[in-house]
Amino acid sequence: MAGEFYVSESARLPRKLAAILYADVAGYSRLTGEDEDATHRHLSEYLDVISSTVEGHRGRVMHYAGDAVLAMFEAVVDALSCAAHIQRELETRNEGLPDERKVQFRIGVNLGDVIEDRGDIYGDGVNIAARLESLARPGGICISEFVHATVGDKLPLDYDYIGEQQVKNMAKPIRAYQARLKSDAELPVSQAVPKGASKAGRRIAISVAIALVVAVAGSFAWLRPWEPKEEPASVERMAFPLPDKPSIAVLAFTNMSGDAEQEYLSDGLSENIITELSRFRELFVIARHSSFSYKGKPVTIQQVSKELGVRYVVEGSLQRADDRVRVTVQLIDASGGKHQWGERYDRRLTDVFSIQDKIVRTVVASIAEEVQMAEGERALREHPNNLQAFEYVLRGRKLLRMIDKEATEQARQMYENARKIDPRYAEAYEGLAKVYNYAYRWRFLESVSRETAVRIGCEMAQKAVALEPFWYRGHWVLANCHMFRRELDQSLAEYERALELNPNSSEVRAAVGEPLVYLGRAKEAIAGYKAAIRLNPHHPDWFLWQMGWAQYLAEQYENALSTINRMNKMPNAARRTLAPILVHLGRIEEARKVIAKYLEKNPDYTLKDLSAFPFRHKEYLERWTGDLRAAGMPE
Repeated sequence: MAGEFYVSESARLPRKLAAILYADVAGYSRLTGEDEDATHRHLSEYLDVISSTVEGHRGRVMHYAGDAVLAMFEAVVDALSCAAHIQRELETRNEGLPDERKVQFRIGVNLGDVIEDRGDIYGDGVNIAARLESLARPGGICISEFVHATVGDKLPLDYDYIGEQQVKNMAKPIRAYQARLKSDAELPVSQAVPKGASKAGRRIAISVAIALVVAVAGSFAWLRPWEPKEEPASVERMAFPLPDKPSIAVLAFTNMSGDAEQEYLSDGLSENIITELSRFRELFVIARHSSFSYKGKPVTIQQVSKELGVRYVVEGSLQRADDRVRVTVQLIDASGGKHQWGERYDRRLTDVFSIQDKIVRTVVASIAEEVQMAEGERALREHPNNLQAFEYVLRGRKLLRMIDKEATEQARQMYENARKIDPRYAEAYEGLAKVYNYAYRWRFLESVSRETAVRIGCEMAQKAVALEPFWYRGHWVLANCHMFRRELDQSLAEYERALELNPNSSEVRAAVGEPLVYLGRAKEAIAGYKAAIRLNPHHPDWFLWQMGWAQYLAEQYENALSTINRMNKMPNAARRTLAPILVHLGRIEEARKVIAKYLEKNPDYTLKDLSAFPFRHKEYLERWTGDLRAAGMPE
């Protein structure tokens, strides 16, 4: 029929319905790092147990890869019974070991279509089993709704429904259950496997698996050919050339808590990971604003890589339930189309800082040998003494991003709450300094005069720097305070210090342009804005506004107009930049219309108000003033 896409039966690869079991060791990289030899001995023993148990349940092991096993069964009840037998047997074998040395497997079981080809299996049925494994607890089993409905009460298992789980590369959520053996229950006895039957082949497979683990130990890049492969991103088609050092974007973590109010926590975790990775000079880290532009959108890793011009992408999710938190994270090499590393953390909420630090360390170790972990240790900051203070800071941070009068007042209260709980929490003081900077620049706190705002803001910034000398944001807000007080040399010194501590901060690279302009160094400022835009391809509009202003002062009028016109939405204050550009391009009538529109919202603004800008380079101020006068700005 016209308009329909038809695939002949002969063109289709043969498929079959099968039960798939996918098992993988929980925390294997940690175990090998602590005692590689002992871990490999246990792995060899446990793989033998799994292989025998699979065969005893009329299944076939299809693939060994490192610390993971893929098996297929004709009957789903056999697959789930096999999973329960495996976990019970391994639990017994782990009893004599200390907790930190126990080798525990996670197991996922699914029922679905598979493609069987050349002794291996592929397809969505396999992919979902792999995703279910990542949702299982160490020593536990996670199953799909199809498995639950098919098995019913045929096995002595209890099931805990964990809801719809959105997993990678699956358009629709997976309805999943945790399966566990009932207390004192007996499982059906599996068929005995004759001693030596398939033993030689099994030993060869195990030996190959161990050899593979040894070869890649420490790299965290386990080979799992049945997992969904990313289509490699085309380096030639990237929007920007790849930097000459490892480049990475951290996407906003998905909030899986079922409560939109918890989004500040998932956002805060991913933002903190961006900040900590940014401290490594050996990495090129995309700014938060660009990474978060994909939040809630159906995008592929290839698209992110192409549009941001990065090789690596980190994505993850966070789920909070009371005082517990589950964080999943994975690192993808987009240019190679492969998963480098993935892990899941089930911890108390108070351990969220530990999770954050482990992710940073592991990502760094996984993607660049030249990145020295010793430097990473120096980069990692002290965390607050109280989790509630941390949550107040995250809420305050989210409110400040609104750049709104009411939200700024609410943010002030959040940061004050954090300071009261933990008087030595530097980020609480840094946030308060930013609140008072907003009050000075935009008059957002009606009860606070400009003079009071700059005084309190500087006190808060100095306190933040005193508490954490290596926290770049503290130096950034202190730089603003010096700028507002016309102390431009001190302002520039603080900006330079902030960039030393975080060379990947696009916002600092852009913000330093303002004091450079006041000092008469507009061309230097332009170079800084361009570097900031590369770090933050989906940058905020103020990058363009400030760069256009610097280009105007550097007499690059055509470039300035082009830059300003690229803004998505022009703030009213930006019209004070657009009008002088038009004057110099001979478009006086257009310039006058721009200023007339500006004065509709700011009827009391006059040329005298320009004296608030701390120009040390008077030629810039005189040109700006003259052009605004020509455009119709009143004296």
